[in-house]
Amino acid sequence: MNWGKGIIAGMIIFMLFIISMCVYMFYMPADDYDHQYYEKGLNFDKEYNRERQVVTDKAQPLIKVDSCCIQVTFPQVIKGHVTLLRPSGSVKDQVFTLDNKNGQPIEILTAHIAKGQWQLVFNWTSNNKAYQYQQEVYIK
Repeated sequence: MNWGKGIIAGMIIFMLFIISMCVYMFYMPADDYDHQYYEKGLNFDKEYNRERQVVTDKAQPLIKVDSCCIQVTFPQVIKGHVTLLRPSGSVKDQVFTLDNKNGQPIEILTAHIAKGQWQLVFNWTSNNKAYQYQQEVYIK
């Protein structure tokens, strides 16, 4: 085999490689992106201020997780909601309302919640102030 045939064979192999990569890329699924990206960016300051308010007022809830429930104790009377976010997928995400009229601990039953890691996002108001708090828990 002489040099000319080797160069042509190399170019053909390279072109087949490039064409096969183009075909492969067209059959890949489209990248999902967050359609609410800019709105979330605009609301970031509000969320940050709510998280700082928890630290300023020392309003961090006490969270205990056992086999039957998640027990949440707040230092003051609150009204709001908690969102349970599943890191592995948003299909199982759930929202629960929070209202401790008497200052009693709030219990969230875990019997119908999948076992594993969860992100708890608390949003509540107390004394006309808005708060937000996040914590990861593992449900057994």
